[in-house]
Amino acid sequence: MSAHSAQSATRDVSVHELFSLAGRIALVTGGAGRYGRQISSALAEAGATVIIASRCAERCEAFAKSLRQAGWQAHGRALDLTSGESVEQLAAEISVRWQRLDILFNNAIAVRAEPMAQHSIEEWGRTMECNSTGLYRACRIFGQQMAEQRAGSIINVASIYGVVSPEFSIYDGQTEMTNPPSYGFAKGGMIQLTRYLAVCFGKYGVRVNCLSPGGLCSPEMPRQFVENYSRRTPLGRMAGPNDLKGAAVFLASDASAYVTGHNLLVDGGYTAQ
Repeated sequence: MSAHSAQSATRDVSVHELFSLAGRIALVTGGAGRYGRQISSALAEAGATVIIASRCAERCEAFAKSLRQAGWQAHGRALDLTSGESVEQLAAEISVRWQRLDILFNNAIAVRAEPMAQHSIEEWGRTMECNSTGLYRACRIFGQQMAEQRAGSIINVASIYGVVSPEFSIYDGQTEMTNPPSYGFAKGGMIQLTRYLAVCFGKYGVRVNCLSPGGLCSPEMPRQFVENYSRRTPLGRMAGPNDLKGAAVFLASDASAYVTGHNLLVDGGYTAQ
């Protein structure tokens, strides 16, 4: 248990302090992507030093630079989850430069939006190398680092499609958008791995939870798809540019110090019906 968590467990702590990430070191894989940008921004705004990592180091550093220009602490790094050497190298750098890792967001994903008839065995294997094996590799290597320091919070970014099957009617008329079979398979496995790791790492003071978003709206999405999805959702809209921030900070911070093994759905009620 970290000093922060230990204090929150033994004395009254203000809500502001519970949600603060000041002094924490956070790693967000795929942290410059659509979901990752919200998560990285939220952690930085809450006071964490955020390491934004993916295969494209240039993209990560460009986003990190924009956060630094806004007054936050952020750094871009290269990370290939399909390479054990790459993960080990980043873990070693974090250990040397920052001496610890407090927060890990497993957000990186490999996905090709194509129907089952076009989703080949080879494509299935390629996506699993990142989404399944790569996820386990990151949890094992960075999780061990947290276990040794007796503290940490791992958050796996899953999806509503790890809980429910896709409703294909929302993709009607969209030639460029659909839900591939490997996606829900990987996300469902991620949710179960989260429970396993929560039990495995709990004795070391490391919490492991899942954040499962619904669809996040973006300007390039076809209008018809956005309308179809919004009609399917009780709140009547897709997720917007701030809807993941609160959940991300909650699961990363001491505000969730007694929460582990949980899958937090942030989906506007999509899975409630």
